[in-house]
Amino acid sequence: MNLHAPTPTAVDQMVEKAVIDLGIPPCPAILNRFMAEARKDEPDYQRLASIICSDVSLSASLVKTANSPYFGARQRVRSVNDALVILGLNIASRAVAGIILRKSFPTVPNMERFWDASSRFARVSGWLAQRFGSLELAPEDAYTYGLFRDCGIPVLLKRLPSYESVLHSANNETGLDFTQIEDAVLPTNHAIVGCVLAQSWWLPEEICLAIRHHHDRSVLAATTSPPPLLSRKLVAVTQLAEHLVQQQLGISRTQEWGKLGASCLNLLDIDESQMETLALEAAPVIAADE
Repeated sequence: MNLHAPTPTAVDQMVEKAVIDLGIPPCPAILNRFMAEARKDEPDYQRLASIICSDVSLSASLVKTANSPYFGARQRVRSVNDALVILGLNIASRAVAGIILRKSFPTVPNMERFWDASSRFARVSGWLAQRFGSLELAPEDAYTYGLFRDCGIPVLLKRLPSYESVLHSANNETGLDFTQIEDAVLPTNHAIVGCVLAQSWWLPEEICLAIRHHHDRSVLAATTSPPPLLSRKLVAVTQLAEHLVQQQLGISRTQEWGKLGASCLNLLDIDESQMETLALEAAPVIAADE
């Protein structure tokens, strides 16, 4: 027995310090103002619109998001007010957070492909939640989780020069968990960093927990232990979305489906024989532009 092993409290403090040292972006003031108003018993839509419109890029992006085929607006959205009404505050607040997330890392090079992949995974995740209504998984939760799942990666790329090579190794690892590769050489991993960021950016607990455990095979295969079933379903549906995208487009290749796929299908109650049909149905969703 190692008498000098750190206590759980000490370990938690070590992780917290390591995460703080990495410089996770604090929740932006504009998102704080928007969420504070949106969470009131009677939110003022005019005030919400004015908060968004104070940032021209953000307002344009929200209108563009509302016009995405994924949201299926019956009429073209022309203003932030229209977007808020058509999307509803719950979905609009998630969309605003996702847009701001992408804008928060302007100094991280070569990230356009990463954000495009995250947006596609989010879109297909939301579609899968709609497609399999029996999952009792809200499409907006699946969409939001897909956007934020890997948000710890740009944080680590920005702060740790060595992380790009670690990321490459983890993406190609067929045996160990993705985060085990990170933990072997870093003070933390992108799942922990992403969870902390999501918590500070007002995301629901179930989404934060899903981000924290999205590479944890033992958690995904569990039937009764935490995190909640909703969190595990979120992990499974976006892992399936990623697999379908990788199959069709051959981009953002990882080895995660080989490690997590069977547990994901079991959790989602999807038979392997359904996969070919599912891939055909998903094809136009995958190919669609935002």
